Amino acid sequence: MLTSYRFSHNFPNDMALPKLEPIRDEDLPEFCAFLHANLNPSHPVDVWANAFRQNWGVDKPNNGFLIRNDAGTLVGGIGAIYAAYPVHGKPMKFCNITSWMVLDEYRTQSMRLAMAVVAQPGFIFTDLSPTAVVEQSLRFLKFRPMNDARTVLFNLPAPWQRLMGARVITDPVRLETALDAAALGVYRDHREFPWLKFLSVGRKGECSLVVYKTTVLKGLPSADIVGFTRPDLFLRLLPVVGCHFLRSGMLTTRVESRLLPGKPKWPYKELTGYRNKVFRGEGVTESDIQNLYSEYVALDL
Repeated sequence: MLTSYRFSHNFPNDMALPKLEPIRDEDLPEFCAFLHANLNPSHPVDVWANAFRQNWGVDKPNNGFLIRNDAGTLVGGIGAIYAAYPVHGKPMKFCNITSWMVLDEYRTQSMRLAMAVVAQPGFIFTDLSPTAVVEQSLRFLKFRPMNDARTVLFNLPAPWQRLMGARVITDPVRLETALDAAALGVYRDHREFPWLKFLSVGRKGECSLVVYKTTVLKGLPSADIVGFTRPDLFLRLLPVVGCHFLRSGMLTTRVESRLLPGKPKWPYKELTGYRNKVFRGEGVTESDIQNLYSEYVALDL
């Protein structure tokens, strides 16, 4: 998880209140070095900085907020990744909270950071990788939890679907020609991240883009679906996707239940006990919140 926050003792009266500032692009090397050193050293500084530098259709006001002590030293910060994408045909702006880290002696200042982010008007706010304490802290700021359930499908052969003309395309050149304009935009916005994999499924002129990662579930190779376009088509052609994954050596397919427009007509099991993702904003439901265009894809989580 990429968010760290714990309640602590009261801030000492003899210490100056840390200065809160927006994270500008020129601050990213310093902020990301701070995250690398104090939050998660497995993410290189340049990879972290690249996650914030994405141009995802919105004029971002900042990259989050940071606090400095009276000596000017960076002692905490909260990252924000901004994006715009349509929800039911209406363009919506999103602010994805990520990488909330404050040094121990300044932890009582943590909520100042979160409040500075959510005070910005016009955005739907999300946190897609909160720790348990962060989740509770954001619920205090009126964030709502998303359904934590995952639908796990057993990948089986599906030759009849191929006979009906449904095909899976993975070649990057062929993907460019198979996808419609909206799906092609999603593909081009995410293809630079090496931990993501892509395929299209469907028939000529009617394809769903599927974004996924390879993972392990219950000790066995599995495909973890990150996101997809055309949900109804994706759900209908899940047997074709599962058959492709089976031929690629993956025995199951896992997808967040909240993203599916219905129940699969295919053997599956629903698992719970995952960390709740959270969001805050009007005009959207949990099924409208994408994992795409967030730290969930911009970093290898």
